[in-house]
Amino acid sequence: MEIARAGSQPSATGPSDWFTGRVRIDPLFQSPPPGRAAAAMVTFEPGARTNWHTHPLGQTLVVISGVGRFQREGGPVEEIRPGDVVPIAPDERHWHGAGASTAMTHIAIQEALDGKAVDWLEPVTEEQYAAI
Repeated sequence: MEIARAGSQPSATGPSDWFTGRVRIDPLFQSPPPGRAAAAMVTFEPGARTNWHTHPLGQTLVVISGVGRFQREGGPVEEIRPGDVVPIAPDERHWHGAGASTAMTHIAIQEALDGKAVDWLEPVTEEQYAAI
């Protein structure tokens, strides 16, 4: 067993191809094979959010600070808060991010299928984001 020490992995900036606004990604773990699970702590500055996307094996979000937004395709934009756990079904089209005036941090846990954990789609429009 090897303990992954806090701060032992560098933070990354969320790429503009996948996110709108300022996003920081702090990797937490990547399971060694045959495991497929990985997790990251993701911090969204106010107004920042993911593009629409899916995960072939689903995803679970655990909100740890701030106030954020989440939407499944066809559903309402929902507010998410610390302690909320958001289960996302395999291949469910969705997005998530911070509130308009408050940052939000969550832990994102997902598994890879054939080496792929996410399929990135188009950006969330301002109208979609503001529909809360």
